[in-house]
Amino acid sequence: MTGDTDLSPARLRHARFAIAAVFCTHGAVTGSFATRIPWIQDHARLDSGTLGLALAFPALGAALAMPLAGRINHRFGARTALRGLLCLWTLSLILPALAPNLVALCAALFVYGATAGMSDVAMNALGVETENRIGRSIMSSLHGMWSVGALLGSAVGTVAAHLGADARPHHAVAALALTAAGLVAVRGVLDLKGDQEAQAPPHFTLPPRSALLIGAIGFCAVFAEGASLDWSAVYLRDVLHTDAGLAAASTTAFALTMALARLVGDRVVDRFGAVRTVRAGGVLATLGGVLVVAVRHPAGALAGFALIGLGIAVVVPLAFAAAGRSGPAPAQAIAGVATITYTSGLIAPSAIGAVADATSLVVSFGLVTLLAFALVLGAGVLRTKQTAGPADPVNRDEPAPIGP
Repeated sequence: MTGDTDLSPARLRHARFAIAAVFCTHGAVTGSFATRIPWIQDHARLDSGTLGLALAFPALGAALAMPLAGRINHRFGARTALRGLLCLWTLSLILPALAPNLVALCAALFVYGATAGMSDVAMNALGVETENRIGRSIMSSLHGMWSVGALLGSAVGTVAAHLGADARPHHAVAALALTAAGLVAVRGVLDLKGDQEAQAPPHFTLPPRSALLIGAIGFCAVFAEGASLDWSAVYLRDVLHTDAGLAAASTTAFALTMALARLVGDRVVDRFGAVRTVRAGGVLATLGGVLVVAVRHPAGALAGFALIGLGIAVVVPLAFAAAGRSGPAPAQAIAGVATITYTSGLIAPSAIGAVADATSLVVSFGLVTLLAFALVLGAGVLRTKQTAGPADPVNRDEPAPIGP
């Protein structure tokens, strides 16, 4: 990568804040959309089954489009590619609320997912490059800022829904505001360009072997995340027979521990390295799964879901970081890992439901516990080396010195 020649501490600090703002903007789009799904369902006159079908299209669009992000990055450079892809993503928020029927909504959500996936790859690739130049972990806090953005977007959406606002003007205003915020944020990121004499990445390609192994770790974490977010409240209600308020608290406990862990996770990674951090996280998540399955009491389940969130919080950021350092084409490797993790997020909720139908929800979360334990066994695939500077190689899987 070439481009920005000013790599002074002040410039790198500014670039870090800028890419964090990009992650926050990206998350705010997701939060804005999620809170208005009931309005969109009513507007398009869908029942629960057809809504579920439509909601599979964002993941489908993302999985098909993400491999293109590496070629776009190579062609236009990291900053220009991110600027264009982020704008497409923020503006795509307008489309779902305009859809009058199932076919139109599926098409809108396909575009929404495709732009989400490509901009996701672009910002993670640039986040990894920024981390490499800073010389210490920042990916966990970047994903923490994504969670902050999602919370902000959902808070505004909740207020709009409470007031009975039409989602079309709400999303139009939100899209324009977030596009403006994204354009401002992108101005401060590093301006990196690939070697134009090197062969451009192919339009579509299977993920490299290194990305498959790293993606498998991400798959386990995202499966546990999707299962916990979508089924924890149902588990407390149906298995432990709690009231709706306490059942909902399980989802809150899970999401809160994930967000907090991501915001502080970089210090842990810098101190202990990626491999040991993920291994310890896997132990915590496994313990959480055991509590959920074995302790038939609401307090045990709440503690268990909180531990699962804490344990898996930094796995996906570290998987993206490891992918970005695994070969000469960071965006292509990140796209491969992202495709695998998106697929996991797509199949997890339905897989948990299918296992529960055949056996029980307790057995379903036994499966989640096994996948959490797989993090302990497979964390070693994140052992990669990066270069923090031209002559300063740093092994990111060994503990870093404590200090600024």
